[in-house]
Formats: sequence, C-alpha cells, structure tokens
Amino acid sequence: MFSTLEKIKELALKRGINLQKVAEDLGYSVNYLYTLKEKTPKSDRLQEIADYFHVSTDYLLGRTNNPVIAGEPASEQEIDIDDLDGRIMVFDGKPLSDDDKRAIKGIIEGYLNSKK
Repeated sequence: MFSTLEKIKELALKRGINLQKVAEDLGYSVNYLYTLKEKTPKSDRLQEIADYFHVSTDYLLGRTNNPVIAGEPASEQEIDIDDLDGRIMVFDGKPLSDDDKRAIKGIIEGYLNSKK
C-alpha cells in the first residue's frame, strides 16, 4: 500500500523543512501526519496538503509521478528558485544532475542580482 506520509516526507525534504513545520503551517498535529502512513486523508485535507506543496492530489496519492496539477501547463506553474534541486528537470531529453540544477540556480540568481 502506498503511504501518503512518504510522499509528504519527500516533498518536505525537497523544501528543506521537517514534518513539524508542515504540520504547523497547515494547522495539523504531527500525529495527524503520521496517521497518513496507514490511511488516506479526507479530500479536504488532501487538497490542503497538495496546495501547500503545489502538487496534484494524484501525486500525493501515488497515482502519478508527475507533480504538475492537471490543466495547469508546466510552463505556467510557479516554481520557487530554491526548489530547483528537488525537481526532476530535463534538457534535450536528458535529466539534469543536482550539480547542473545548482549551476542553473546560480546563473538565474546572478542575472536577477545584476538587474538590481
């Protein structure tokens, strides 16, 4: 059985936060998050968690490996520059390494800083 908790842990790790912070931000108890190891959250809570991480509910439930929300083109999905390391990205059909992502992040930051 797929654990929604595992997906939440993975998303939190990519953001550099712990489950305590996730629970606090969402107004849940950490114990509630741990119950998601054995059960599926109710639809309203599932949507709140998906909105918090900017992913689809299907992604949280393990029904897809694509975190993009249905109907939202990937090019229009807001991506925090600090989340580049945690995203699967490809260029010319080949996945980018974590080093490549950090280099791209540095280039973007340098460009934005030069505009100030």
